[in-house]
Amino acid sequence: MSNRRPPAGSAPLGGSRPNGAQPPRTTPAQRPADRYKDPVSRRMALAPGLLGAIVVLAGLALLDTESGFLWIRYGAAILAAIVGWFAIQGRAWWALPLLVAVIVIWNPVLPFEWHGQWWVAGQFGAVAVFILCAILIRVTSTPHDAR
Repeated sequence: MSNRRPPAGSAPLGGSRPNGAQPPRTTPAQRPADRYKDPVSRRMALAPGLLGAIVVLAGLALLDTESGFLWIRYGAAILAAIVGWFAIQGRAWWALPLLVAVIVIWNPVLPFEWHGQWWVAGQFGAVAVFILCAILIRVTSTPHDAR
């Protein structure tokens, strides 16, 4: 027989409870009704938002090249549209005007030809919009939505 003591609050060595008592069993009727029905909120816009911030920051290095910055425009506009969809799902209406502005300004089909310090400041503003939306937009889902 060993001299070890069981951890505090655990059953004695040998696996049985004192006096042969069994742990109380609960039935589904005894559990709270909303145990697993609580809505779960997820940050669905986190990955596309942070990726959009990275793309726009990478665009700072390609501002002077037209063909290279075209790919940045595509990436920023598409990721802003994805984050905007999650903003609609999460009912974050405050984010939609900001994301629509990013979609319109970084639009590769009808591009704005801006230059200078204001355009660089706009790049940093878009990074701030992407990060802010990535952190604050939460999409609420229920277990019924997962089916």
